[in-house]
Amino acid sequence: MRNLLFAGTTQDSEEPMFRTDLLQHKRILITGGGTGLGKGMAERFLELGAVVYICGRREEVLQKTASELLGKGPIHALSCDVRDLDAVERMIDSVWVGGPLDVLVNNAAGNFIARTEDLSPRAFESVIGIVLMGTLHCTLACGRRWLKSAHRGTVLNISATYAPVGSAYVVPSAISKAGVEALTRSLAVEWGDRGIRMNAIAPGPIPTQGAFSRLLPRPELETLALDRTPLHRFGTIEELANLAAFLVSDGSGYINGEVIRMDGGEFLQGAGEFSSLGRILKEEDWESLKPRKRSAP
Repeated sequence: MRNLLFAGTTQDSEEPMFRTDLLQHKRILITGGGTGLGKGMAERFLELGAVVYICGRREEVLQKTASELLGKGPIHALSCDVRDLDAVERMIDSVWVGGPLDVLVNNAAGNFIARTEDLSPRAFESVIGIVLMGTLHCTLACGRRWLKSAHRGTVLNISATYAPVGSAYVVPSAISKAGVEALTRSLAVEWGDRGIRMNAIAPGPIPTQGAFSRLLPRPELETLALDRTPLHRFGTIEELANLAAFLVSDGSGYINGEVIRMDGGEFLQGAGEFSSLGRILKEEDWESLKPRKRSAP
């Protein structure tokens, strides 16, 4: 009987979901892998037999995560700013020394709530640089190597539910994620017949350390988000990691060019999950939410 990994599919039960060797020997790079969703995916992939590389800008965070997860399997931490094409190329070169990657997960992100008229060009450049250009840099760096060597590869991008329709108050992210979804579908066609699959997950609200509190900084905003979700709960990192594991596995080999929304049905309540904030927040709230310089994961 095959070994099974017990991975919760609901909040109150556990079901055997995956073989523990589902991702055996697959070499996977996760950008923004030191915290939040990236860390959760890294942990699940390790449990399923993968060799995992995590990258981000904060080396101390990456090393801490690598130390925490080392007991689950081989994990390597790489410091890299995905906005810097040369840095990305150097990172991918270093990974390829041990053999080609099999999977790239573009998870690095930046986002904040703000009135668009309050944002500087630099605020747009920062988010677009991380989310859209970072995704493009890493995808091309891996894709060119895969194509040159005829190596089959899989790219999984992390998008957002508002990407196809936009959302008020997170405009830099909405612009960037829309581009990520266009890239996903375009390269699914262009590279599909050469063995490279492109897919994306668009998650709804999932509590993570740091990012979640920045986007929903007050209890009443969390309540609003819950009320918009038919399941009346937030998603979990484990649920997203389970979906990601399936999409990067060989078992999903006929899935290509898809953006899978994972939000408990929240999107069906109306487009743009942050668009209603203009009716709720007061002037002093907007002042407190203005983006401040910080280090991204």
